Amino acid sequence: MSYQTPMLPANTFQNQVIVVTGGGSGLGKAMTKYLLQLGATVVITSRNLERLTTTANELSAETGSICFPVACDVRHYEQVEAVLQTAIEKFGKVDGLINNAAGNFIAPTERLSANAFDTIIDIVLKGTKNCTLAFGKHWIANKQTKATVVNIVTTYAWTGSAYVVPSATAKAGVLAMTRSLAVEWAKYGIRTNAIAPGPFPTKGAWDRLLPGDLAEKFDMAKKVPLQRVGDHQELANLTAYLLSDFSAYINGECITIDGGEWLKGAGQFNLLDQIPEEMWDMLEQMIKAKKNS
Repeated sequence: MSYQTPMLPANTFQNQVIVVTGGGSGLGKAMTKYLLQLGATVVITSRNLERLTTTANELSAETGSICFPVACDVRHYEQVEAVLQTAIEKFGKVDGLINNAAGNFIAPTERLSANAFDTIIDIVLKGTKNCTLAFGKHWIANKQTKATVVNIVTTYAWTGSAYVVPSATAKAGVLAMTRSLAVEWAKYGIRTNAIAPGPFPTKGAWDRLLPGDLAEKFDMAKKVPLQRVGDHQELANLTAYLLSDFSAYINGECITIDGGEWLKGAGQFNLLDQIPEEMWDMLEQMIKAKKNS
C-alpha cells in the first residue's frame, strides 16, 4: 500500500449523488473519478460543456458509474440553481457538494485591473457562496437529514500571499464561511469542511500560472519538506473521506495536505536548511570556542 492507493472501501458512496464544481479537469476530475469508483453518481460542472461532456463520457466508461455534465458559471446564482434542479430531476437528490471551481492570476497586484480582481473574487468566493447557499437552502427546506460540503481552499487563506492577492482574499472568505456554517447548519445535519492543498500540479492550471520555463525555475517540490509534490490520489482520498460517514464527527475543520510546505515558509529560521553540513561544523566550533574563551 502507498499514498497512491485508493483508501476507502468499495461502494462507500453507493446510491449517493455528489456535485463537483470545476469537475471537468485537473483536481476536480481526479476527485470525481475516485467518487465514481466508490459507487457515487457525480454531477460535474464548469463553463465548458464540451470538455465536461468529454470528461463525463471518459469517466463513466472507465468506472461504470454515472458521471453527468451540466454547464454552469458559478458566478451566477440562477445557473447554480439550475444545476441543482437538474440533479434533483435526474437523480432524485443530492448528498454532497465539492466547491472546487477556482481561478487565479500570478501578478503584482498593481498590475491587475479592478475587473481582473473581481473575476477571481466572483469565481472563488461568490461562486462558493452561490453553490453552498442554493444547496443548503434545498437541504434545509426538504428536511434532508444528512448532507456534506467540502470546500477546496489553500494554505495562504490564513497566511496571505503576495502576487496572488485576489485568490488569497477570496479563499480566506471561503474558509471563514466554512467554519461559520459548520456551526450554524450542523443542526440540520449538514457538515461543512475544507481542504487546503499544497502543490498538486495539474497540466492546465500550472501552465497558466507558470508559463514557459517558469515551472522549472520555480520547482515547487523544493519548497516542500517531504521533497515532492502531491499525488492526485492523495487529495481524492482525503476528499472522499470528508464526504463519507467515516468522518461523521469532523465538522468545521480545514485539513492541510501540503507535505509541510506552509510550515516551512512560516518558520523564521527555516531557510537555514540551505546551510551545508560543513558550515554547521564550523558554526559549532565557533560557538564552542566562544564558550571557552
